[in-house]
Amino acid sequence: MTGRTMDQRQAAAVAAAAEAEVDGEADPAAAELQTPQVTEDRDPEPSRMQMPRGNPLLLSYTLQELLARDTVQVELIPEKKGLFLKHVEYEVSSQRFKSSVYRRYNDFVVFHDMLLHRFPYRMVPALPPKRMLGADREFIEARRRALKRFINLVARHPPFSEDVILKLFLSFSGSDFLPADIQTQFAVSRELIRNIYNGFYKLRDRAERIASRAIDNAADLLIFGKELSALGSDTTPLPSWATLNSSTWGALKQALKGLSVEFALLADKAAQQGKQEENDVVEKLNLFLDLLQSYKDLCERHERGVLHKHQRALHKYSLMKRQMMSAAVQNREPESVEQLESRIVEQENAIQTMELRNYFSLYCLHQETQLIHVYLPLTSHILGAFVNSQIQGHKEMSKVWNDLKPKLSCLFVGPHSALTPPRSPPEDGVCPH
Repeated sequence: MTGRTMDQRQAAAVAAAAEAEVDGEADPAAAELQTPQVTEDRDPEPSRMQMPRGNPLLLSYTLQELLARDTVQVELIPEKKGLFLKHVEYEVSSQRFKSSVYRRYNDFVVFHDMLLHRFPYRMVPALPPKRMLGADREFIEARRRALKRFINLVARHPPFSEDVILKLFLSFSGSDFLPADIQTQFAVSRELIRNIYNGFYKLRDRAERIASRAIDNAADLLIFGKELSALGSDTTPLPSWATLNSSTWGALKQALKGLSVEFALLADKAAQQGKQEENDVVEKLNLFLDLLQSYKDLCERHERGVLHKHQRALHKYSLMKRQMMSAAVQNREPESVEQLESRIVEQENAIQTMELRNYFSLYCLHQETQLIHVYLPLTSHILGAFVNSQIQGHKEMSKVWNDLKPKLSCLFVGPHSALTPPRSPPEDGVCPH
């Protein structure tokens, strides 16, 4: 194997590993399976091979550039009391995002776990240990310093610093991002989009029926033309009773046989119109309905998931408060009271986590609602496609019908016909048209 081919394999392997890392659910085994196999020593097509600029094995950052990415401060907030215990909270400030948010130690733990999940092949700094009760000032200060070191290393790491979860951790502050009437707006938006979905669902059904009728009409026109051709191809001999009109029947058969071509063309035009309406109207309506359905599903997940868990956490917390009150009145042993206090602290953390998830869920719903409205102008494109399909289809079929009309003069069979008889009978049974 030549040196050139080996370089191409190494570059392709690095690109595959980078692509696997970008995936939010990176799997080490799957990443190994993505290593490309080179079967021939030949240059790939230039249009399919895009080599990264510079050497992909070299990190093109200096220390000054990394330090300049961001500087994050982590400061203790003055003691904030819970129901019975004091818990530690930090103010995390980012120069890069010009933001300041409040975070607890458990928030750092969740953020750390997400980094490990998204970047299994990168250096994720360790967190300081957790200490539930009896944390003295020295321990709290040491942990603050460790958290500051952790978040600055993460904020300056090239791949981590470009990931959306870092931006959310350093800038998302729950309800501060959202309008004060977010719950009311959510209910109104959900009702509006539900009505839009129902309306477009009915439009899609009617559009399907219109397209289906066009295709059925094409099939009927084709069969109609074939039946005319079958009549024109009839070889049954004329009886003696009809010998006086033999030229009429012969001309009629010849004309009927020729009309099948026009009806086949009409069938083709009708089928094209039906297919065009399926692709340009029905499919676009289905696309928009899929988007609206995904919004409805998101609303249900929000109510059945985040809101339900938040309510359960609040209910459990109220039960713990009652138990704590009862323990204080009954003067229970210190150990049991301390265990109950520890459980209350954990439940307070769980409730705050649920509240943050609820706020973030509402924030996402706010964004997704706007995305729905961005797609609404698609309605004009759908209606335009429908109108153009009808105009074009009727125009093309009308031309074929108009071309067909003069040929029907050959079908004159008697004085009671609605058609104008020809000035002179056709010679040899052949229609002059």
